[in-house]
Order: sequence, then structure tokens, then C-alpha cells
Amino acid sequence: MGLKIAIGGKGGVGKTTVSALLARTLAADPDNKVIAIDADPVSNLAAGLGIDEREPITPIAELRELIAERTGAEPGTMGGFFSLNPKVDDIPDRFSRERDRVKLLVMGTVQQGGSGCICPESTILKALMNHLVLFRDDIVLMDMEAGVEHLGRATSASVDALVIVVNPGSRSRVAADKIRKLGLDVGIKRIVILGNRVRDEEDKELIQSTLSDFEIIGYLPEDEEIINADRLGRRPFDDINQAPAELFAVASQLMSYRK
Repeated sequence: MGLKIAIGGKGGVGKTTVSALLARTLAADPDNKVIAIDADPVSNLAAGLGIDEREPITPIAELRELIAERTGAEPGTMGGFFSLNPKVDDIPDRFSRERDRVKLLVMGTVQQGGSGCICPESTILKALMNHLVLFRDDIVLMDMEAGVEHLGRATSASVDALVIVVNPGSRSRVAADKIRKLGLDVGIKRIVILGNRVRDEEDKELIQSTLSDFEIIGYLPEDEEIINADRLGRRPFDDINQAPAELFAVASQLMSYRK
């Protein structure tokens, strides 16, 4: 049985760090196969997973030879004839980078024509997301730009949950409402809140009162190890078993959504 989780949140809330920690926590169970998707053009999920970036990771959207081979059209072109159903089932294993049983795929973005363009690059990305969500038995965690940019309606309906990461503060309401609307518009049924950088009960109460009409799946504490790791450019908790108990509780809650 697979589990498909999209993770969204406005910039600066710690979404990518949370995505990496959850992926590593879930992968600590040897029965789980985990794929982490970096679908945020400004995020750095590789660093959060501790994957060495001295050998640069080429995003899928920039693999020009692969895109041309699979679609029959050169990247950067629009119009004309090309395959709308390219072969993608080998991409997760061929083009992922792995550490601690988490496979990372970096999606990249389409540089021309806007997010809705019909072009070889967008066709590959959409076909790959469709394959990962609908046809893989893995646990797939998707670090999204703000909400659900890479997900089409047919694919989104099979996402088990959209997790919106928020920090304590009244501004969380605006971002959460916007991301929830994006999720509902494409058919995601379960949309939940995860509080991050929570210092005390007052922070919890602020999130609860600000977002009282959302399901809240947990709170992750402000942690010196995470702060220091970010400052030094390394992943936090090299031994994931040393991470806060709250992280494991959230991972367990997500696993309960598994179909």
C-alpha cells in the first residue's frame, strides 16, 4: 500500500526541513520505501536529506535528451506533435539520488510558456507525477512550491493528504486559506495543518485559535539542533532516532492515512 503526501506552506515556515525530516523518519522503518519529491524551485530538499550536492543534481525538467527521446520533441518547443503519454516508469530509479533509504527526485520547472503550457517538459513532469501518485506502492512525500502546482485534478484526487506547514502567528491564516483553496480546487479531500517552530503552549493555542476550522495533526518544537544545522548547512539529527518524539507522532498520524 502506498502513501501520497503533499507538503505546502508559505516561504520561511520550514516546509523543506519538515519534508526532509518526515521522509527520513518514515524511511527508518525498513518496511517502507520512500521517495521524496523536490517540486519547489527555490527549495533545497537534497541538503535537508544530507545528499551530497558537490555532484550537481539536474532536475528532470532539464534532462533535454531524455525529454526529447520520450516525447519526440525538443524541450523549449510548443505546439506541433509529441507524445502526451511518455514512458516514465524507469525515471524514479534511474534519476534519483539516495541516502538512508530515501530516494530524492528533483522535478524542476518549465521555464517557458507558464505553468499550464502544453510542452514536452510539462508533459514529462505531469506524467511522472501521475505515475508516482497513481502507480507506485512507495511512500511519496512531495515538497511543493506553495500548494499543488505540479498536480493535475486526476492525480490530486489520489493524494492522501495535503499538509500545510505553519508557524505560530496570525499571518498563518491567510497562507493556509490560500493553499487549502488550491488543494480543494484540484480535488484533494484531506487538508491538514502541521505547526512548526512551536515554543510553548501559548504558540499551540495561537495556532489552534487562528486555524480552528482545520484539522491539526501535530506540533513540531523549535529545536536548537535544527537551528544550528541550518546555520552550518548540514542536515539536522544525523541519527534520525534522536529527533523529537513529536516528529514520530506526526509520521505515525500520516501512516494512518494509508489506503
